[in-house]
Amino acid sequence: MTFCVGIKCQDGLVAIADTRITSGSEVSTAKKIAVHQGERHSMFVLSSGLRSVRDKAITYFEERLRLNGSNLSRSYQAVNALAEEIRRVYTEDNDWLIKAGLHFDLHCIVGSQLPEDDAPHLYLLYPQGNWVEVSRGTPYLIIGETRFGKPILDRALRYEASLEEALRLGVLSFHSTEASSADVGPPVDAVVYPSDSFAVRESRFNEEELEPVAHFWQQAMEAAVEQAAAPVSTLAQSLGIDSAK
Repeated sequence: MTFCVGIKCQDGLVAIADTRITSGSEVSTAKKIAVHQGERHSMFVLSSGLRSVRDKAITYFEERLRLNGSNLSRSYQAVNALAEEIRRVYTEDNDWLIKAGLHFDLHCIVGSQLPEDDAPHLYLLYPQGNWVEVSRGTPYLIIGETRFGKPILDRALRYEASLEEALRLGVLSFHSTEASSADVGPPVDAVVYPSDSFAVRESRFNEEELEPVAHFWQQAMEAAVEQAAAPVSTLAQSLGIDSAK
C-alpha cells in the first residue's frame, strides 16, 4: 500500500509520499515521487499501484520529455502526455497481468507549472488515462491508502493555507495513516513548489526526524479526548454514565 497526498494552496503546491513497499512478508523502500525540473518547466508525479507498471510508465514519460518536452507548454498537455504513456503500458501489459492474477491499478497525482500556465495545477490521473483537476473547495488529492488521512484534511485544510500550513497538515495526515496501516511508513519524501518559482524543492525525512511530530500528534489526540469530556457529558448522563468515574 502507498500514501501519497498532493495539496494546492494559494501560495503553491505541497506533496508528500511514503516510501514503504510491502510484498508478502518482505518490506523495502522505494521512491514514489518523480521530479522533472527544467527551465520554466516544473513538474512532479506521485504514484500508487503495481510497482512494475509505475516504473514502466514513468520511464516512457521521461523519455518523451527528453525527446519533445519543449513542445509541452501547459500543464494539461503534460498530464495528457503521461496519460498516453499509461495507456501504452496498459495495452502492452494488461493481458499478462490478468493471467498472473494482477490488476492494472496505477493512479498518479501530477503537480506542475509550465511556461504558459498562469498558476500551478494539480491533477489526479486514473488508470484509464482520464483525469480531474483539484478544486479550491477540496484542495487536496490522496492516492493509495486514503481512509485515515482524509479527516484532518477535510476538517482543517483551506485553499488560503500557507505552504508551511499545507506541509504541516500533510505530515499529520501521513501520521494518521501510518498509525492505522502497517503498509505505510517512513522515510517520507516531500516536495514544495512555490507559485511562479519554476523550482521544485525536494527533501526526504527519516523516522528520527518525523518522531517529534508523531509524538506531538499522539499527545494532542489524547488531550483532545480528555477535553471532550465536558461536551460529551450530557450524552453520557442520558445513558446513565457517571463522567466522574
